[in-house]
Amino acid sequence: MKTLMNIEDQLRLVVDALEEGRAKDIKAFNTSKLTGLFDRVVIASGNARQTKALADNVIDAAKKAGLHVLAYEGADTGEWVLVDLGDVVIHTMQPAIRDYYNLEEIWGEYPIELDLKVDQMPQLSDD
Repeated sequence: MKTLMNIEDQLRLVVDALEEGRAKDIKAFNTSKLTGLFDRVVIASGNARQTKALADNVIDAAKKAGLHVLAYEGADTGEWVLVDLGDVVIHTMQPAIRDYYNLEEIWGEYPIELDLKVDQMPQLSDD
């Protein structure tokens, strides 16, 4: 059974899960005026060992909250892992991949200010 959770609570759940995994440079965007497919995009960076673990943290938190995971892709390489929760789509990416694809340019018209609990310095190595 799917839990009814408002979009702000879903976003907080995702950001908390990413912070727990020590994601870097977490950004969120309101995409409701850009597409009807989802309402929020969250992008976070991690090294090659982190991207899958970050996505797994999000999935675990979502399932505990009663949310359904609609898609989970990219875990095999760990360069770019996508988690689709329906209303929120999460991208955990290695910094070089994130720079190359520049999703912030595509979805970044309406940024959301996040209340982050940890230092969000974007510098990290790709190992």
